Amino acid sequence: MHERPVHLNVVYKNENMGCKLVTLGGEQGEAMSGSESRFPKSLIEFQGRFASESACAEYLFERRWPEGFVCPGCSEGRAWLLKTKAFTYECAGCGRQTSVTAGTIMHASKLPLTIWFWAAFLMATHSNGISALQLQSQLGLGSYRTAWMLCAKLRRAMVNPEREPLSGLVEADETIIPFRTKNNPIVVPAGRSGVGKMLVAGAVEVDGGTPRRARLKVIEGFGKDEIHAFVLGAVAPNTRLVTDDWPSYNDLPDIKHKAITLGPMAAHIVLPWIHRLFSNLKRWGLGVYHGLRRTNLQHYLDEFVFRFNRRRTRHAAFNTLLGIGARTAPVPYHVLIRKAA
Repeated sequence: MHERPVHLNVVYKNENMGCKLVTLGGEQGEAMSGSESRFPKSLIEFQGRFASESACAEYLFERRWPEGFVCPGCSEGRAWLLKTKAFTYECAGCGRQTSVTAGTIMHASKLPLTIWFWAAFLMATHSNGISALQLQSQLGLGSYRTAWMLCAKLRRAMVNPEREPLSGLVEADETIIPFRTKNNPIVVPAGRSGVGKMLVAGAVEVDGGTPRRARLKVIEGFGKDEIHAFVLGAVAPNTRLVTDDWPSYNDLPDIKHKAITLGPMAAHIVLPWIHRLFSNLKRWGLGVYHGLRRTNLQHYLDEFVFRFNRRRTRHAAFNTLLGIGARTAPVPYHVLIRKAA
C-alpha cells in the first residue's frame, strides 16, 4: 500500500492535483547542506540529534542520496515512502523497494540504527580507537560477537574509494610487525626475512615540515614488484619521494625519487615522519588490541590511517564514515572471519 511520498524528489499524489514531481532544492536543499556542515561535537549533542530511528534514517537518506532518491534498479528519481516497511521506498517507475540501509554496511542488520550510529561515532571520534570489548560495554550489547561485527563492518567503510593520492613531498619506507603462530619459530629471525613477521609498507605526505596524510599496506615481501605496486598506488605522478637506499625503490616511473644512504645514521633521523607513523602504529596495536593479527590486518591498518588522516577533524570523521558506509557493499559474516592464508 502506498503511503505519503518521500519528501525529496518524489511523485506527490493528491486527489485534486493528480501527480506532481517535487525536486530537491529551496528549503530542503538548504536544510540538508546546513545539517551536513554541523557535526555533533559532544556526547550530549550527538544523543540529542540522533535520539530516534527516524532521525538516523533521515541522516542516512541524505548521505546516500544527497541529490534526491535514485532507484538502484532503474535510476528513477520518484518513490513513495512505505508505511508497512521501516524506512523503505518504492520506486514509482519499476516498483522496486529499497531500504535506506539496503546495499550498505548495515544491510539486513537486526540492530537498531541508533546502535550503528553510536558505534560509528565512538570509532570515529575516540583518539586511540575503541576495541570490540570496550564497544560491547559502552553500548550494552548482548554479545562480544555483535560488537566485533560492528567494528569489523565499520572498518570496511574507512577507505574512501575516491580519495586523492599522496602528493608533493612524500616519505616512504617499510616495517615489520612481529607475529608468531604455533608453526613459527620462537625466535624471530632478524633483518628483512618475512618469517614470523607481518610486512607493512607505508608513506607519509609532508607539507611545511609537518605530516598531512598517510597510507599503509600489507605486502608479501620487500621485493621490487611489491614496493613499486604500493608506491604507484599510493602517490601521484611527479611526487618527490624520499626513501632509504633499498634498491627496490629504484626505477619508479613518473616519480622524482631521492634515495638517501643511511650508513651508520639512524633511519628515523633521515625519515622522521614515516618512522614516527610506524612507531605510533605499533603502540596503537598493542595498546588498543593487545597486538595485531594476520587476519584482517589490512583493515586494521585502514582504521589507523583513517584516524591519523582525520586527527584534527575527528567529529567530522563521523560524517565521512557513515557517508562511505552508505556506499560500501555489505560483507557477510563468513568473509569477516576468514583467516589469512
